[in-house]
Amino acid sequence: MEIIIIILGVLIDRFTKIWAIGNLANGADKVIIKNFFTLSYLENRGAAFGIFQHKTMLLSLITIIIVSILIFYLVKYKPKSFILRVALALVISGAIGNLIDRLYYKYVVDFIVFHYKDMYYFPTFNFADIFVVIGTFLLAIFIIKDGE
Repeated sequence: MEIIIIILGVLIDRFTKIWAIGNLANGADKVIIKNFFTLSYLENRGAAFGIFQHKTMLLSLITIIIVSILIFYLVKYKPKSFILRVALALVISGAIGNLIDRLYYKYVVDFIVFHYKDMYYFPTFNFADIFVVIGTFLLAIFIIKDGE
């Protein structure tokens, strides 16, 4: 099951980023909900919220180490908890999705923008980021609830 989640997560991330490159990279933003939700191409050369700008190799190395540890844990310990397995698979898929970008483009393609008019913009993100956040949230629930 974990391998299916990982593969589907990476495929969703890749296809949506390829779509964003083809349809948004020329500056043609797509307004989905006026003053709230827009699709807009961004090349993120850092990590979350733009930290570690231009540290592509460092971020790639950290990602490879973390993904390797998580895969090792899944394979070696075969956790019984469904929520833990899904959480780790989501984190792995998101990490791999952004790693592919860093290795291929030297930046991460972001395109999902939530904002309030022109007053507040949440940092632009992508599906890989969504998978990492959901996986981390599920991991926190697992730790608080089950603590296996």
